[in-house]
Amino acid sequence: MKVKICGLKTQEQVDTAVAFGADYLGFVFAESPRQVIPEKVREITRNVPENVKKVGVFVSPSRLAVETIIQQAGLDRIQIHDELPATHFSVPLIRALSVDETMIETPTADYLLFDAPPKRFAGGNGEVFDWEKLDLSLLKDKKIIIAGGLTVANVQQAKKRFNPYAVDVSSGVETNGEKDLRKIKAFLEKAKEEFDV
Repeated sequence: MKVKICGLKTQEQVDTAVAFGADYLGFVFAESPRQVIPEKVREITRNVPENVKKVGVFVSPSRLAVETIIQQAGLDRIQIHDELPATHFSVPLIRALSVDETMIETPTADYLLFDAPPKRFAGGNGEVFDWEKLDLSLLKDKKIIIAGGLTVANVQQAKKRFNPYAVDVSSGVETNGEKDLRKIKAFLEKAKEEFDV
């Protein structure tokens, strides 16, 4: 299973995530305490190996803004919450969807990320959604990413329940709203472990 560490802002955070096995690095370009600028992302990821993919996170962006930032930041994937300006981009799309009562949309994205319903910001609320409400039986051909309140304490349960392509963590590896290098390491180690017996 792959792991995405999201909301990275510094060289040290990026280096720690890469060193301990992150497959995806997430950078937030939408309004958020974790927001970064594209030039900063390019700077702090210049030594990231090719097999570790850089993901830009957007909320209801314009297609032009997305494509501009893909070039400026050197992104490999994009993750879009809320309004989707197009279905095709120059890099693969992770479509972020809130898990609530019903899923109206039948998404066509390369990856589907399921997260808790938004509060002040889309995604990144550090809350676990109701896992009972997510039925993946109709999405067997999709690469599924589970997000929303994941921590060292529950990532193995999420892995067992959903058998996802990947898990995504942001606030679960923070202390007082800032990335905690020890928590990044611990989360990656736990997520990559074989199932607990």
